[in-house]
Amino acid sequence: MTKILVIDDERPIRSTLKEILEFEKFTVETAEDGKVGLDLILKNKYDLILCDIKMPKMDGMEVLDKVVENNIETPVVMISGHGNVETAVEAIKKGAYDFIQKPLDLNRTLVTLRNALDNKEVIQEVKKLKRKVSKGKVTDIIGESEAISAIKEMIEKVAPSDARVLITGGNGSGKELVARQLHEKSTREKAPFVEVNCAAIPSELIESELFGHEKGAFTSAHKQRPGKFETANGGTIFLDEIGDMSASAQAKVLRALQESKITRVGGDKEIKVDVRVLAATNKNLRKEIEEGNFREDLYHRLNVIPIHVPSLNDRKDDIPILAKHFLAIICEDQGLPLKEIDESGITALKDVNWTGNIRELRNIIERLVILCSDTITGKDVSLYANPKA
Repeated sequence: MTKILVIDDERPIRSTLKEILEFEKFTVETAEDGKVGLDLILKNKYDLILCDIKMPKMDGMEVLDKVVENNIETPVVMISGHGNVETAVEAIKKGAYDFIQKPLDLNRTLVTLRNALDNKEVIQEVKKLKRKVSKGKVTDIIGESEAISAIKEMIEKVAPSDARVLITGGNGSGKELVARQLHEKSTREKAPFVEVNCAAIPSELIESELFGHEKGAFTSAHKQRPGKFETANGGTIFLDEIGDMSASAQAKVLRALQESKITRVGGDKEIKVDVRVLAATNKNLRKEIEEGNFREDLYHRLNVIPIHVPSLNDRKDDIPILAKHFLAIICEDQGLPLKEIDESGITALKDVNWTGNIRELRNIIERLVILCSDTITGKDVSLYANPKA
């Protein structure tokens, strides 16, 4: 049920609005001044806020400022008996949805509230769609440690070239993010960025996935299909977990790198491709070469520019900035007021053995956001994460 908060220092107005809105099947809570109202806003989730401007202790404009400052997306409708055009414009500039003058006109008030609620639904739907569209796209590499600063500097130098890059590091450390940064900062940024997870594709299908196939090439090949190299033509292909690629696929990738040509499975026609190749692995490829699992010539073709992404355990100084970054993102995604993490919480996070790296940290922050109160403490982290014994 739609939940509305009414903040007004005049009891008759609070009572009247509560009665009318409850008759309209809304759930209504009230507050007698801005301070009480703000406390309720920070502790609860509302679909709409009706807020008077002139109030003791904290006026409506201050409440509005705090709502905006805390990234609370609940629409706020300001009401005042001392209204003028300048006040209305100022309120809307600050982030209010609308402004209503006292004495309140019942029909106008209900129309405004319903429009605000409809608008909120549209905004949330647009944000969901934007998140779906942008999911997986590049974001900034977060961190200020020496290791991360060196990676950022390397990306700036290497990205404009077409040099191949081999990115190494543990699972969840951010290898894909480095690859996306290299693409976004390159001259190929407007062309496709195509990712292939070599570990997730069965060995018997990897060649078809990479190079495509002709109709009838195998039992389920009912029509011709281009592969990832063709799809990425003019852009970048990111071969993630390349250490898990089959030997036959490695040979074809090597040829593609040497000659800038591919041949579809079941075909004999050579197809020229212009693709920048980035690769990543969590394996020690030198050891894989010694054990006969990886081609040394392919390794040297890929390893023109090596970039190693450190584990989170090796960059714990970045935990405070990463934690706050994920807090902001997750609270927005969940439609919650921005939560905080205190010093004891940060200290406890630094004491965790992050075997899952950045991915694990994000998951733990999401868990803390859902399960904890406004301020996340060290006790919360100890309860919901896995600190060292």
